[in-house]
Amino acid sequence: MREIPARLVLASGSPRRLALLDRIGLAPDLLNPADIDETPQRRESPRRLALRLAEEKAAKAKDAPQVRNLGTGTFVLAADTVVGLGRRILPKAETFQDAKDCLSLLSGRSHWVYSAICVIAPNGAKTTRCSETKVRFKRLTRDDMESYLRSEEWKGKAGGYAIQGRAEAFVRYLSGSHSGVIGLPLSETVSLLEGAGFPVQQRWMSAPPAGL
Repeated sequence: MREIPARLVLASGSPRRLALLDRIGLAPDLLNPADIDETPQRRESPRRLALRLAEEKAAKAKDAPQVRNLGTGTFVLAADTVVGLGRRILPKAETFQDAKDCLSLLSGRSHWVYSAICVIAPNGAKTTRCSETKVRFKRLTRDDMESYLRSEEWKGKAGGYAIQGRAEAFVRYLSGSHSGVIGLPLSETVSLLEGAGFPVQQRWMSAPPAGL
């Protein structure tokens, strides 16, 4: 019997998530960003929001015509990252004021980054997981704030910062998944894909070494 090739779809257009997958030899066969309403529901916790959005993105991508056209061996991977300060959900900063408000709240305090992933296997089975990372910022000076805001690295970033950029200099403490804070917890991603039956090691053997 002819073996059905496994295909991996990333339900995201994030260059950060794509770079993280490339780094571990799991380049997707297709990028299919799923546009959904990301408005938090009433009384929804940051963790629950991240999980719900990852699940909704995966489900929407799975039903897309270009994904169905890949065939019956298709695995869909979706992710969402939410920054929480207690039960407060910090927005994905779209304006200068959004980013300034987020940085003011995070300055000198600890917060949590919830990075949820959802995998839908070819048989329709859905699995989810959420990494929870505690991050503490130093107390930001006025110069810290102004220079970072001028950099515009914050645009579209949960909590108004990107840890893989200049904001890493603000981090005094991190416990959890660094890749999760960037947008895709790699250990959890590999675990879910393997559990769903995706041939992770086979992909590793055929992928070029990272950085080459």
